[in-house]
Amino acid sequence: MKESRTDIFLKEVRENLTENILPYWLRLKDPRGGFYGEVSSTGEVLYDAPRGVILNARIIWSFAAAFQQFRKTEYLVAAVHARDYFLEHFCDHKYGGVYWSVTSAGERLDTKKQLYAQGFAIYGLAELYKVTGDDEVLKNAINLYKVVESKFADPENGGYIEALSRDFSPLEDMSLSAHDINADKTMNSHLHILEAYANLYQVWPDEGLREAVEKLLDIIGLKVMAPSGHLQLYFKRDWSVLPGGVSYGHDIETSWLALECAFALKDLDIVSRVRPWAFAMGVAGNEGLLADGSMRYEKLPDGSFDDSRQWWVQAETVVGNLWLWKYHGDTLGAKRAMDAWAYIRENLVDSEGGEWWWAVLPDGSLDRSNPKAGFWKCPYHNTRMCLQILKIFDI
Repeated sequence: MKESRTDIFLKEVRENLTENILPYWLRLKDPRGGFYGEVSSTGEVLYDAPRGVILNARIIWSFAAAFQQFRKTEYLVAAVHARDYFLEHFCDHKYGGVYWSVTSAGERLDTKKQLYAQGFAIYGLAELYKVTGDDEVLKNAINLYKVVESKFADPENGGYIEALSRDFSPLEDMSLSAHDINADKTMNSHLHILEAYANLYQVWPDEGLREAVEKLLDIIGLKVMAPSGHLQLYFKRDWSVLPGGVSYGHDIETSWLALECAFALKDLDIVSRVRPWAFAMGVAGNEGLLADGSMRYEKLPDGSFDDSRQWWVQAETVVGNLWLWKYHGDTLGAKRAMDAWAYIRENLVDSEGGEWWWAVLPDGSLDRSNPKAGFWKCPYHNTRMCLQILKIFDI
């Protein structure tokens, strides 16, 4: 019998995860502890490169989630290997929270406490607890949640402050990356604190945590999302909007992730409230789709477009459109998802060196200026994409 397009799609995605993405990251284990901090686009491992908290937390999540799906011992071993290094070197044992970066030797480097980083630490540890039942892992995740609530929360205006110094005193420059502006609050950090809290709630159903998840969902739908369905990116402390463009990847990512977080609360009223917001964000995000099935990166504040096709945006385009198909009755969503995967397979997957390239530039060439692995290039968006696809089709 001839294989259907869906059968081929699922086979390709599974093979890409188990034969391309995860083996690549397994090769980056440092036998002395943790994972190496950077790999250049040419494949050179930079053994002395600093190590970022986002990369390390996402490695924990990716291998724990992959183990939950496939039960391959090497994935669990990798997650535990990352956990041991993370808890020893990234956790601030004096003040609490997690550092932004450490040296290749595990010494403190950038000690700022970024809200976004606390979120991914919680997210990764909660996922690992699901497969290990390790009480120490859960304890650390809960402690980080308590740090966020006691140090970052803004009781007057709602939401959370973007960043603080090591001892949680105010920080002059709170920007998350060179691409972001210095803002008191951001869409991106609130989205990923929501994701982290919802994941923690699945293993620790605390009532205060549940209330925090519900409040975060309302922040996304009522403060972050504009009437157009697009997400506003940057805010002052009182939620006044700061200038920013349109991030199509975040629109489509939030469209499915917010609904998944609502599902985690197992409350029909909350799901019913979030569902129309999720649909609006998905429709808005798909405004960035291009004729070849890919998604452009962003619309800049001046109205011009950045038509580079970044790896994470393409991965979220696949998942977001599958969710539009499955949970919103968008009959063309599955086709858009498979078209986006076809673009990824043909243009971003490195079938020889492993993993995916950072981006395809607007002129059609590969972006070789950015690393294959590093502070932001992690096994998260593409691993999560593959696992979401397999989950949606119950494989």
